[in-house]
Amino acid sequence: MRIAGPGQTPEQLARIAYRKHVRLARLEGGALGLGGIITAAPDVVALLWIQSRMVFFIAAAYGYDPRHPMRPAELLALQEVYATPAEARAALDGMGKLMAQAIAEKALASRTTDRLHRRLLKYIAKRMARRYAGRYIPLIGAPLGALQNAGVTKALGRRALTYYARP
Repeated sequence: MRIAGPGQTPEQLARIAYRKHVRLARLEGGALGLGGIITAAPDVVALLWIQSRMVFFIAAAYGYDPRHPMRPAELLALQEVYATPAEARAALDGMGKLMAQAIAEKALASRTTDRLHRRLLKYIAKRMARRYAGRYIPLIGAPLGALQNAGVTKALGRRALTYYARP
């Protein structure tokens, strides 16, 4: 196992932060998945904390100040809550679209009125219910939580690595 320290390139430091936070998200998902529905809310809160920490560590590895006011806005853009960091910053400053409104619009934008699309959505909903329902059952939810948390953290980490590595 490599430990981050002097002599590491920014890319190496960012990759180390990425891998460590994916492992941490996997561990957290497994541990809190043991409690089923009882620990679902703490699982979401802990996962958001791990993901935000990862993004700030990756930004710091590339030389960006993690305490800069744009980092939370970039986090929201990387999580695809807002289209751009500037839009997210405006919302955080109270001048743009509210976060709840942005999340609702994102959810509604994927829905259509077409009959075929509604049938497809019903099919997907049934599959998702069967697939993820086990996550909320104590003990069964642990491996599912570990896999899902690691997967979404990996996806966010890849976007962060790409975003901060650009010149």
